[in-house]
Amino acid sequence: MITTLLPEFEAICGENSVFTTADVIEKHSRDQSKNLQFLPEVVVKPRDAQSVSKVMALCYRENIPVTVQGGLSGLNAAALPVEGGVALSMERFDKILHIDAANFQVTTEPGVITEHLQNVLKAQNLFYPPDPQGKGWSFIGGNVNTNAGGPKCVKYGVTRDYVLNLEIVLPNGEILWTGANTLKNATGYNLTQLIVGSEGTLAVVTKIVLKLLPLPPFNLLLRAPFRQAEDACAAVAAIFQAGVIPSGLEYMSRSAMDFSVRYLEMEPFPPEFEAYLLIEVDGSDLEVLHRDCEKIATLLGGFNAGDILFADNEAQKNELWKIRRNAGNAMIQLTRDRVGEDTVVPRAALPAQLSGANAIAAKHGVKISSLGHLGDGNMHLYLVNEVEDPETWLPRAMQAKREIFALTKSLNGMLSAEHGVGWTQKPFMDIFFGETHLALLRGIKKVFDPKGILNPGKIF
Repeated sequence: MITTLLPEFEAICGENSVFTTADVIEKHSRDQSKNLQFLPEVVVKPRDAQSVSKVMALCYRENIPVTVQGGLSGLNAAALPVEGGVALSMERFDKILHIDAANFQVTTEPGVITEHLQNVLKAQNLFYPPDPQGKGWSFIGGNVNTNAGGPKCVKYGVTRDYVLNLEIVLPNGEILWTGANTLKNATGYNLTQLIVGSEGTLAVVTKIVLKLLPLPPFNLLLRAPFRQAEDACAAVAAIFQAGVIPSGLEYMSRSAMDFSVRYLEMEPFPPEFEAYLLIEVDGSDLEVLHRDCEKIATLLGGFNAGDILFADNEAQKNELWKIRRNAGNAMIQLTRDRVGEDTVVPRAALPAQLSGANAIAAKHGVKISSLGHLGDGNMHLYLVNEVEDPETWLPRAMQAKREIFALTKSLNGMLSAEHGVGWTQKPFMDIFFGETHLALLRGIKKVFDPKGILNPGKIF
């Protein structure tokens, strides 16, 4: 059916905006999910909200599935067209529309790369804190749709804490704004926050208004090695109990560190350490930050930390962050297969979660590699396969994954902190939610999308 509608798509978006060639279809059939591919029938690249509106109205009329795509940096196949149909690429929505420095706000299109937006704002001493691992290629619209996080969220919060207002296109083609460009709004249900994290299942985001902060002028960074990984996890809660709120508190297991340094072709780290913490503090008073670092260093001594490295220049800081930010991608590049969990638990439960997950992986004979934003309890637990036949490895890994999720639930945790549910995690929703809860979620979906055409096959 879609082939007969190509002239209508071209009339809406232009001849150079509708693609059915194999190379473009292939590009829009994969994201960063390991070994997954779903082919769209056509890729459409509109340039403005009116074109999106007309495309959605046409697809709504003809009952054609539509999957909205950004930078394709997701890890759970949330932006892959699992039921074919139209891949609606937002890559041409790439403009920062207005920076309102007086009110600390920015209005942007969803196709702007997150790091580019941050750098433009930084030049005006403005700060947008959420910084997901893929910020160098992920789109801000994708960050909104997954409620993305990152290292700085421990102090500053996640994406939803900065979204004030959204222009959206509903599945039937109607355009509306969800809220107001104000810091407070208690008028009716909060549609803005409902769209944030909805993974493209409710509406197409075409404009975003974000709250900003003043740019902190100083930051300090230290790296601490631990002989026992559980000690590193236990130290996290102690740092907060000591009255220090880091702007970043990152964890890497020895395995994750090894993947990263192999990928970056760096010298390996000493074998006696099981885990590392990367701790950043920021603010406007350098003396206070130095005192915070001294307090942290003293505290870590009580958790059997090794020699602590203070990064005292930008080059050294960038080197440390590079190792952490490349760990996830290194696992993708250096393994045959990878099964990931993006879990979150209360901070004090981190040691129990880590030791339990390691025991589950060992029971099923699969290797586990862990890293995460432990300042907010967000542990990424990856089951990785470097040499085994995937057909024999995958069933064991999936059973281990289910047991790790059950462990997480028992520790009052949740399935996903920042990657979302998408397609890969939806089989595990039953561990965390009963049928009444799921029925409410399905009901919200039906109100927005009664025909179920927008990003079908996700979450439920």
